[in-house]
Amino acid sequence: MNHENAIEINDLRCGYHGRVILDVPRLIIPAGELVAVIGPNGSGKTTLARAVSGIISPYRGTIRVNGQEIARLSHRARARALAVVNQSVEADTIAVEDYVLMGRLPHRPPTRLFETIEEIAIARENMHLAGIQVPGNTPMDRLSGGERQLAAIARALTQQAGTLLLDEPTAHLDIAHQVQVLDLVRRLNRERGITVMLVIHDLNLAGEYSDRVILLDNGTPRFSGTPTEVLTPDNIERVYGARVVILPDPLSRKPRIFPVTGESSRGPGKDEISERWNAPR
Repeated sequence: MNHENAIEINDLRCGYHGRVILDVPRLIIPAGELVAVIGPNGSGKTTLARAVSGIISPYRGTIRVNGQEIARLSHRARARALAVVNQSVEADTIAVEDYVLMGRLPHRPPTRLFETIEEIAIARENMHLAGIQVPGNTPMDRLSGGERQLAAIARALTQQAGTLLLDEPTAHLDIAHQVQVLDLVRRLNRERGITVMLVIHDLNLAGEYSDRVILLDNGTPRFSGTPTEVLTPDNIERVYGARVVILPDPLSRKPRIFPVTGESSRGPGKDEISERWNAPR
């Protein structure tokens, strides 16, 4: 990738029906990073994803992807720069291989109606990479939710864009498929150098998988840094209004968040819990 920043936002204001939902003075996602965007319901996460993907137009400000201003790009050029995976994947009777091949449309001359052998090979390679194990002629509506998300990622990879935007890709998945999808996303980031903007509501998954976390509060990026820097009890209580205890994951040592419930608040204090956790075993 020729640009230092994969996504660059400056002086952005956008929303719906004249109402400002998102106010972002500046936000940078460097090329090659896996960045998680988190925040409470209504904080502007999905609005940010829609603005970056070009679905909604800003009232003011600029959004650049790989140095190109999104608002000035055609749909085809935008799709070559940025691949998007939404939280819900439409399931109809299209075959999964044909669905994945749709990722080649931004690269195909308008006068050519059919895919080439090379394009089919690209689609099948990405289906294999995504771990899709059903035959290519399987209708999309016969796939599970997790399999459809993997197909959506395979289609996004088939676009061969350098930046991948995922909007709540694990929202409706069970824990096994959540791990499968995010393991794949992290592998693509590490092995292929694909920049990832991951909009996600699960704080533990954000902390586990991302290089950096951006925490939105009322439409504005409030905190940005490593998971350990951003996911602190004070930050979470300030933005979410929830008391939590944060301890290192026993395997990855990434921050693991535990909510303080009415029942648990009558148990050991945070300091005592931390001492127990870090005590020699």
